[in-house]
Amino acid sequence: MKNLRILISGKVQGVFFRASARSEAKAQNLVGFAKNLPDGDVLIEAMGEEENLEKFLKWCNHGPMMAHVASVKTEEIPLGDSTSFDINY
Repeated sequence: MKNLRILISGKVQGVFFRASARSEAKAQNLVGFAKNLPDGDVLIEAMGEEENLEKFLKWCNHGPMMAHVASVKTEEIPLGDSTSFDINY
């Protein structure tokens, strides 16, 4: 089990990135959240099995159809206590 903080930059707000990330996270059995940041980036924390996180990160590098991902930065963080994948506002 691993927990990642993922920072996604580019045209990632206003393109259903968070909702699409939630769908993909659920498909990969991940828990955590996706949140828009004031600077236009999207912050995701995702926790689950390493193999599922790798698949999720691959998805994060392109996102939904209307997104344009410029960069994806990750860092491992301590395990959390999430039980679902939420969209934070």
